[in-house]
Amino acid sequence: MTAVICGSLAYDTIMVFQDQFKNHIIPDQVHILNVSFLVPAMRREFGGCAGNIAYNLKLLGGEPMPVATVGQDFAPYRAHLEKHGIRLDGVRQFDDQFTPQCFITTDLDNNQITAFHPGAMSSAQENHVRDIAHCTFGIVAPDGREAMLQHVDEFAARGVPFIFDPGQAMPLFNGEEFRSMITKANYVIVNDYESQLLQQRTGWSAAEIASKVTAYIVTQGPRGSLIHVDGQTTEIPPARERQVVDPTGCGDAYRAGLIFGIMKGYDWPTIGRMASLMGALKVEHPGTQNQYFTYDQFAAEFQDQFGYALG
Repeated sequence: MTAVICGSLAYDTIMVFQDQFKNHIIPDQVHILNVSFLVPAMRREFGGCAGNIAYNLKLLGGEPMPVATVGQDFAPYRAHLEKHGIRLDGVRQFDDQFTPQCFITTDLDNNQITAFHPGAMSSAQENHVRDIAHCTFGIVAPDGREAMLQHVDEFAARGVPFIFDPGQAMPLFNGEEFRSMITKANYVIVNDYESQLLQQRTGWSAAEIASKVTAYIVTQGPRGSLIHVDGQTTEIPPARERQVVDPTGCGDAYRAGLIFGIMKGYDWPTIGRMASLMGALKVEHPGTQNQYFTYDQFAAEFQDQFGYALG
């Protein structure tokens, strides 16, 4: 069963400045700001929500199909995904553009200066869900504005169950658009802050949003998550991590667990715990696609943490 993952594929270039930005920025002179930071530590990671979700879903034994637009520099990322057996027939390359890229410089106080180049993501609406032959389940994750609206409409028109995940794209839509996308979706997932924004933007309470979909999932970081279904709220405890190395991509790993559990037909307390454990396993590794485990190892860890076996 194929899970269609609509969203971005991007490079994350992460640099560390071995000092504090405040020591090099004069507050009353920011109108003529001209600074340069030496960054001896740098790494380049494969990222983007579609890539992150697909990678994690594949670890569980799922069959993800990313639907994304990339550029002329995609070759290393392509090789990485092919190595892990992730199909790429839903990825469209534009040779006159670059793959989306995020450049993050972090100082010793964990302050960050970030620049994001959307590149080929600006053409994401030229990639259509309607053109995919076999599609069992889907997710519309952060992407270009027009592409997200289009993917929602095309999933709904085909009758394919899907998750709406606005995430970082929250600022792109108005209340009417959010209300339309929610009512077309089967599931909606946001974090607790985004849930507040979504309620403000739509004028609907959390209970009203939940009444429009099969399930409304709200993640709460280290406090676990909430799953609102049929007028009831299931509290999902956080999974334990052995160490916290890098939380980046934790939410995408959670979504992979959610997709896998829904597609396998598990009950909601189990689905939520699977998603929570996926997030915890990601936190233990740097970057977003560097963790590795088999499904059997995941199932053993699930039983150890939650006290029962996955059926």
